Amino acid sequence: MALAHAILAALVEAPCSGYDLAKRFDGSVGFFWSASHQQIYRELSKLEDQEWISSETILQAGRPDKRLYSVTDLGQQHLKEWIAQPCEPTPIKDDLLVKIFAGHIVSNKIILAELEHHQKAHLEKLSTYRDLEQHYFNDLQELPEAAKFQYLTLLNGITYETNWLAWCNQAMELLNQTVEKL
Repeated sequence: MALAHAILAALVEAPCSGYDLAKRFDGSVGFFWSASHQQIYRELSKLEDQEWISSETILQAGRPDKRLYSVTDLGQQHLKEWIAQPCEPTPIKDDLLVKIFAGHIVSNKIILAELEHHQKAHLEKLSTYRDLEQHYFNDLQELPEAAKFQYLTLLNGITYETNWLAWCNQAMELLNQTVEKL
């Protein structure tokens, strides 16, 4: 997937400024596709050149003018075609797993400290996801169709974090049982 598709997916929800898109990206699409604000602005320019999005300048009294971006029919058609194409599962690339794979050459305390650090980060992410679930998706039977698909991405994040934390607990338990070395 390219950043272009992530931006189109975010904009198809509702038109917004580049600044608002970057904020929206941080709180939705950004959970599974990361990009800096600079990358987003650069990509917006490319998408406009391709006529997949258009922008409208909104005059604001006492503030800089705002550009409001929206997906064009051509952009929506491209996004539909891209969605219809099969995609391959993304291979795992995780520094922590490489460290653990070779962890036998260092003290267990080093690996346990790293696991604790990651555990804290994953707990925080899970808490964020649970808050979003409770705030936006508390009645699944009443969700509009588009929100059901958004919920599925959130549910994937919840499941991922829950499973990661379960694995982390297993790893820490096993390493705590192992005789300290080096």
